[in-house]
Amino acid sequence: MKRDKIIFYVATGLLSVIVLFSVSMYFFKHDDVALMFTNFGYPSYIIYPYAVAKLLGLFAIWNPNFKTIKEWSYSGFFFAFILAFFAHVMIGDGGQFTALLALILLIVSYIFNKKNSDLI
Repeated sequence: MKRDKIIFYVATGLLSVIVLFSVSMYFFKHDDVALMFTNFGYPSYIIYPYAVAKLLGLFAIWNPNFKTIKEWSYSGFFFAFILAFFAHVMIGDGGQFTALLALILLIVSYIFNKKNSDLI
């Protein structure tokens, strides 16, 4: 049981670092991110709401009181990372590896969260 908790915390912590890094880029390097979103074919006005949604998703994943919202957060991150992976592949900027790593960490976090229902 202790091993499972450690795996959950490490995977979720590393996932949080990746998501917080992307959110910080959205807020502090807005012009660069806006150019990237434009290259992807996405409108740049979704950057700030997307950053807030990522922060709320992280909060839900770490909060033990939001069981249903936590499921939705895992689902939202899953689709976001899948779309990010393919968007980076399509423009060929090399960012797909971070999206793939985030997806793997998300899956590990989800599995070990389910294994330990008494966890966060």
